[in-house]
Amino acid sequence: MYLLGYDIGSSSVKASIVEADSGKCIASAFYPKSEAPIISLRSGWAEQEPSMWLDNLRSATQEVLSCVRDKGVKADEIKSIGISYQMHGLVCVDKNGEALRPSIIWCDSRALPYGKKAEEALGTEFCLNHLLNSPGNFTAAKLAWVKENEPDVYSRIDKIMLPGDYVAFKLTGEACTTVSGLSEGMFWDFREGRVSRELMQFYGFDQSLIPELVPSFGYQGSLTANSAAWLGLKPGIPVTYRAGDQPNNALSLGVLNPGEIASTAGTSGVVYGVIGQVNYDPLSRVNSFAHVNHSAQDPRLGVLLCINGTGILNSWVKHNVAPEGISYADLNGLAGQAPIGSDGVVILPFGNGAERMLCGDNPGCSMHGINFNRHGQAHIARAAQEGIVFSFKYGIEIMEQMGMKVSKIRAGYANMFQSHIFRETLAGVTGATIELLDTDGAAGAAKGAGIGSGIYRDATEAFSTLERLQTVEPTRADEYLHAYENWKSYLNL
Repeated sequence: MYLLGYDIGSSSVKASIVEADSGKCIASAFYPKSEAPIISLRSGWAEQEPSMWLDNLRSATQEVLSCVRDKGVKADEIKSIGISYQMHGLVCVDKNGEALRPSIIWCDSRALPYGKKAEEALGTEFCLNHLLNSPGNFTAAKLAWVKENEPDVYSRIDKIMLPGDYVAFKLTGEACTTVSGLSEGMFWDFREGRVSRELMQFYGFDQSLIPELVPSFGYQGSLTANSAAWLGLKPGIPVTYRAGDQPNNALSLGVLNPGEIASTAGTSGVVYGVIGQVNYDPLSRVNSFAHVNHSAQDPRLGVLLCINGTGILNSWVKHNVAPEGISYADLNGLAGQAPIGSDGVVILPFGNGAERMLCGDNPGCSMHGINFNRHGQAHIARAAQEGIVFSFKYGIEIMEQMGMKVSKIRAGYANMFQSHIFRETLAGVTGATIELLDTDGAAGAAKGAGIGSGIYRDATEAFSTLERLQTVEPTRADEYLHAYENWKSYLNL
């Protein structure tokens, strides 16, 4: 018995097949092999053709099925499907189920003025109390842009969908969405437990545009005969899970309970923590969404912080400061030659922007405290990694102010988490245990499908077989916290 998971990203679509009994991912494939194109007709715009996601999904499916076929696994042994997807996108679909225009995806910034108008009209207090965020540049504001700038397109919309909703719809013929999805689009009123009438009325949206609501875990439709034939799968396989990529990444790491944090640290970094109460940051420095296991009776919110200058800063140091031709492993060794706190050298890691964490301030990247007689490449290499970690710590402090008690950070063994300097600094400065696990988003979506179909009793059973590659316990907290306070003094906030 097997489970199939998809991760619909803006760069590629990944498919993974998990053996349900062992919990092991037995095969994965992704497509395209080079980064998928993003349409940018104007500065700040970012769109993708929804049909491209489907074509990439088909190619990834055929490749992963070919991999398991060699292992004696038959396509008709796949029992359920889970879908993870890029968050905050907008797909407009007509009555025939066809996309009316390219999807306005997560990194498109054109809708910011529309979110600002809604916040001014509804009031910041209302938006934070009910939506938990400013309407900002999320899906609802993107739809408002379409309504004003493309009225002919808007007049033909039958349903609006998030990218994962659209893919599931094309596979099953069932138009539906989730509370988690609606919350990431800024449609969900947490105080009233429904789609926000006030937001819909302000923008002039009809309630009929919102698809049917289904749970994140549970039956969401089944593969049609045409979809199954197109993919090489058996008709009738149910889709039983969907979630945005960051909530799904947290699920993939077994992060479901208050105080647990899922983190990634690639080119940019994400800290996604779970709190057990409906709450928000009054300064909107982080975003709060319904987590995959959220319910009105047992609230679970995912608090999301994005840090732009993570691996990109480390890469910059590698190519511009460190000895030519050095590997990342050797760069980590070089950083290890400097003491905790880098002997007073401080780097602010915001050379790729600061998102909203600093309340709109963008200090850029800067280096401080360099003494030409004492400091060298090792101090700068370590200060870069410490500066990245300290920006994570700053964001985690915001989450703590919202009521989160941080106890555990889970991540995949990838990117910056491969650095012992990064791991040990993060554990030391936060006081949290770091667990590095062998998983990814597509495999997590497959296990989510197992939960939704009842193959697993719950998430505990589904993720009991996660392979823990390494555990890092916090040490030398006083030294790391002293270095952090020195770093923070340069923010000038």
